[in-house]
Amino acid sequence: MAQERVFAEAGVAEAGAVPAAVPTRPEQARIYRPVRNQMEFVPRDLDSAVAEDHTVRAIWDIVEALDLSAFYAAIKSIEGWPGHPATDPRVLVALWLYASAEGVGSARELDRLSREHDAYRWLRGGVPVNYHQLADFRVQHGAALDSLLSQILAAMMDQGLVTLKRVSQDGMRVRASAGAGSFRRGERLQQFLAQAQEQLQLLAGEVDQPEGSTSKRKRAACKRAARERHGRIERALAELPALQAAKKSEEQRQEARVSTTDAKARVMKMADGGFRPAYNLQLATDTQSQVIVGVSVTNRGTDANEAPPMLQEVIGRCGAKPHDYLIDGGFATLRSVEALTQAGVTVYAPTRAPRGTKRTPAEPRVTDTPGVAAWRARMATEDAQTIYRERAATSERVNAQFRQQQGLRQFAVRGLRKVLSVALWMAIAYNLLRWIGLTKFAVA
Repeated sequence: MAQERVFAEAGVAEAGAVPAAVPTRPEQARIYRPVRNQMEFVPRDLDSAVAEDHTVRAIWDIVEALDLSAFYAAIKSIEGWPGHPATDPRVLVALWLYASAEGVGSARELDRLSREHDAYRWLRGGVPVNYHQLADFRVQHGAALDSLLSQILAAMMDQGLVTLKRVSQDGMRVRASAGAGSFRRGERLQQFLAQAQEQLQLLAGEVDQPEGSTSKRKRAACKRAARERHGRIERALAELPALQAAKKSEEQRQEARVSTTDAKARVMKMADGGFRPAYNLQLATDTQSQVIVGVSVTNRGTDANEAPPMLQEVIGRCGAKPHDYLIDGGFATLRSVEALTQAGVTVYAPTRAPRGTKRTPAEPRVTDTPGVAAWRARMATEDAQTIYRERAATSERVNAQFRQQQGLRQFAVRGLRKVLSVALWMAIAYNLLRWIGLTKFAVA
């Protein structure tokens, strides 16, 4: 009895006793709690953090084999001379290609991933990077990127992966980094320019303020913002005459408006039927390998007459001419069909019957050139219809890849030159994934 009394006073349950059905209070619960100041010794290197068959390794192997001398040309730090070493451009190229393949389009996000994500850390390999450097590198090497795409295509053609038997072209309108409310007419732009100049003069004549009232950094930021706004308005005014010249009537010319955010952007009809500031991304793709063989960006809202320039780009980039060229009805103007035919390719595009007549689409017109007449007759055959169906299976697939997997729903940069650079990064990343896939398939 004395022992039972002792255990009862201590609050210890007797052996075999069932605890009372009462809720456990937090201070009573026996649990594992986090200990974050415990020292850990984890022997681990970057190489062991990434699987041997990871895509990032294949991308790095390809990047190492490419000639990237154009990216090194601007480096001022040279062996034997004073100065800090520069970040290896090969690492920056690999980071942006892998990021583009994964749908990462932000320099800040890529900077974060290169510090926290194993695959990006493996690519970085301890090399110093920051988001300013990544953002600048992405848009400063347009010519080098263009050459790099051609270099990759040459290697794939040498391996027999790209044949150019048939090429499909399509346009994709992508939202620009500008709001619909940023478009202004000429008169309003002049008012904005006067205000911006007045603000610049005010900031330039501003004397140093007393200690603690406004920091030097804040004043410098205000001046920089004023200069940038002044520059954007000037670019918008410089773009206005070309836009007005494209209008048909004087009334339309008076109503012409340009964006003060991105002067090169134009309001276009999008896939959902709405109208928004956008760019027209043109892609030409080899139907057999699904490899992109041509990339261009325009600010024209129509695909009419875009096929002949793209064909010349494909020929210049690949050093060969496709046999068949597949385009949809938006490209198939009579002028374009004749130009493509004269260039020596066979055109496959839908034909339309003239309105208000009983003629079939295959019947030639009195004004038809030989190339156009042959195209009409060709598209009336079952073989031509079968070949043309490859266009949807090619171009629509590439467009979906760009939008869904690579995240191209809106450009985060402004101006045709920078937008084209982003498009080239994405096309090269896409082609690298195709190269890896085709090579594995061939080996298997």
